[in-house]
Amino acid sequence: MSPGLTDSSQHRWLLTLLMLVIVALSLAPSLRLLMEALSDLAQGSESPLWRVLQAESTWRALARSLYTSGLGMLIALALGSLFAFVITLTDIRGKAWLVFCFMLPMMIPPQVTALSWLQLFGPASPLLKSIGMAPPLGSPQPLYSAEGIALLLGIQSAPLVFLALRTSLLSLPRELVEAARISGARQAQVWGQIILPVTRSGLIAGGGMAFISSLGNFGIPAMLGIPAGYYVLPTLIYQRMASFGTGVLAEMASLSLLIGVLALAGVALQQAWMKRSRFGLVGHSGRAHDFSLGRWRGGVTALLVALLLAILVAPLAALVVSSLVPAMGVPLSWETVTLSAYHEVIGRQGATWRAASNSLWLAGSAAVVLMLCSLPLAYRLQRLPQRWQSLALSAIELPYALPGVVLAVACILLFVRPIPVVNVALYGTLGLIFVAYLARFLVVCLKPVAAGLAQLDPSLEEAAQLAGAGPWRRLGGIVLPLVAPALFAGGLLVFLLAVNELNVSALLWSAGNETLGVLIFNLDEGGESVLAAAVSVLVVLMVATLMLALSLLAPRLPKGVVPWQG
Repeated sequence: MSPGLTDSSQHRWLLTLLMLVIVALSLAPSLRLLMEALSDLAQGSESPLWRVLQAESTWRALARSLYTSGLGMLIALALGSLFAFVITLTDIRGKAWLVFCFMLPMMIPPQVTALSWLQLFGPASPLLKSIGMAPPLGSPQPLYSAEGIALLLGIQSAPLVFLALRTSLLSLPRELVEAARISGARQAQVWGQIILPVTRSGLIAGGGMAFISSLGNFGIPAMLGIPAGYYVLPTLIYQRMASFGTGVLAEMASLSLLIGVLALAGVALQQAWMKRSRFGLVGHSGRAHDFSLGRWRGGVTALLVALLLAILVAPLAALVVSSLVPAMGVPLSWETVTLSAYHEVIGRQGATWRAASNSLWLAGSAAVVLMLCSLPLAYRLQRLPQRWQSLALSAIELPYALPGVVLAVACILLFVRPIPVVNVALYGTLGLIFVAYLARFLVVCLKPVAAGLAQLDPSLEEAAQLAGAGPWRRLGGIVLPLVAPALFAGGLLVFLLAVNELNVSALLWSAGNETLGVLIFNLDEGGESVLAAAVSVLVVLMVATLMLALSLLAPRLPKGVVPWQG
């Protein structure tokens, strides 16, 4: 057989593998969810979908979801655009550390963010009691409110606005700004008539991502809303799951379909606005501008540092203090400081080690499997016609675009019965969470690899092909060594996101199959806030360490693979 025919058959095999992976991981859960939600539609008002749409609780949760997500988006836009404009366009000092600290809240699990803020405010806050600023006993917790939920959603998703806007700002041609300056334009005119209009698509993209991320967030509304009886759509689905009964799966599917349609409509609206706001830019890109802050530099730096102290340092300090006292409400002093919570969760609580083992196994296995799949998938995708490539990428991105609770419900529906032929039951096992992680994080691992492949010189592979090397040999001998850093970075990003994940696992865990995210949520819900704080401190240390490892790897990676690196 000639080398050309061998290449062709191997390429067809790769294409078949690609389609099977996409269908199995990306489309099958969503299609199963759609079938369940639309089942018995002919029954009219008696069908599960109509019952859900007619329920007052559905529309109340929908209105609350829109309110908290919309307000959270505005907060994210304010914070993210301030940091993006100042760090990218001015001569402020310490940019690398400012970016790293601003990105940290996005990587910290939402339930840890909520717990740290809960322990910063309120009459039982050990930190406030230690400095004599705690409100009187019986005072309400201000975060148990719609506005408290929106505030933390905004802080959690502000880095998404920062990333989207920073990309637009780095693409802003320097010649355009310099020409305006030479023409005598004042700084305010340059900002108002050039920078803001040209970067409007970045603002729209960031705002859209913040809204969709807030809409699907479970950890923050669960920890701040459930105690106050304030349910949004993800927590309403969780409540229905807890009261498992006849017909509940169909109702959960209908609620999930509603929030999924809402999220996808948000994505479509965002893309439509971006097309209308996009400018064709020609010029140098990728370099930050150097607007001089002059005598304002010290004040602007102090403002950014103060914001980071308020949104990051103070809550984490409250979390650490809460983990060092014997009980909530006890002020920290030399007499009360204790490591008993750490001794309890590390030395005595079997659930901690079980949850840590489960999380590390799930995140590590998902990262390794997706690394093995991503290189051949990206390699084959790059050789597809543009139309098919776009369709395949859209299918791969679907599980990540959908809220985590929606994907969880879809996986429950798909695997509630044993898998045919092999008769393997995944429901109630770690295997179900593992499959959900593979579907959700495939695109996270794939994108850095695709970016690395796009930067390769095709002449290297062409020379190997002329020498008789087949696709697999070219992939392993030439492509793999060159994109290995991007592949490793993609796997590390998957691990970082999956190890503390809650949005998906909140509905999929079962007794003995807890993850770290579920453990923290359950400890706090069970009144063990000090133990939850101790576990959360350990989780934050792990997240920060992994982010530092990615930062050290960044110089060897394609631009944009590590989000917080310029």
